[in-house]
Amino acid sequence: MDQATTLIWVSLFGLGLFHGINPAMGWLFAVGLGLQEQRASAVISAFGPIALGHAAAIALAAFVVALLGQTLPSDILLILSGVILLLFSGWRLLVRFRHPRTRFRASAWELTSWSFLMATAHGAGLMVAPFLAAMTPTGAMEHAGHVHHHSPALTDSLGTALLAVGVHTAGMFLAMAVAALVVYWIVGLEVLRRAWVNTDVIWITVLMLTGMIALVWGVWEIM
Repeated sequence: MDQATTLIWVSLFGLGLFHGINPAMGWLFAVGLGLQEQRASAVISAFGPIALGHAAAIALAAFVVALLGQTLPSDILLILSGVILLLFSGWRLLVRFRHPRTRFRASAWELTSWSFLMATAHGAGLMVAPFLAAMTPTGAMEHAGHVHHHSPALTDSLGTALLAVGVHTAGMFLAMAVAALVVYWIVGLEVLRRAWVNTDVIWITVLMLTGMIALVWGVWEIM
């Protein structure tokens, strides 16, 4: 595994940590359930469904990138994902999403579907798409001064996408669990009122930065 590939895997895990620490991705909801039922097990039992819904949103983007990689070279995929990210970020600045609602006493299925909708609406899958695009095998090969294209094995691409979803979700689950349990057991929700950070602005900023990096990266690969 070369340094670039290692950096991509580390970045996917790091983005998972970033997604998990964002209260909009679910840990605040888990804490609310625990406080309402007055038991830590309610907090912990929410982690699985929330992580599953998030993973489904990431998997959707990962599999789309894997399928597109059958016909498009990685540099074009990077440029495409970068442009989409920048357009989506601009839209997020102009339009405020209304968060999907669910009952506070949510079932496992409701938590999963809510998490999937939240991650999709916030562009979590789009955020990891450039890293998946950079890692997706493409059909470009140089031979005798000419460039030929062949389709990589779809199963290999989907396997890489599935592994990427697992690595990312592991980071998300870790950050979510730590944040939720620290707030529930130690600091309490009162700290959020005194030291609230506008995570939505941070999220959009990271979306834009990721889009710019992907766009520049793709153009650099072409050159």
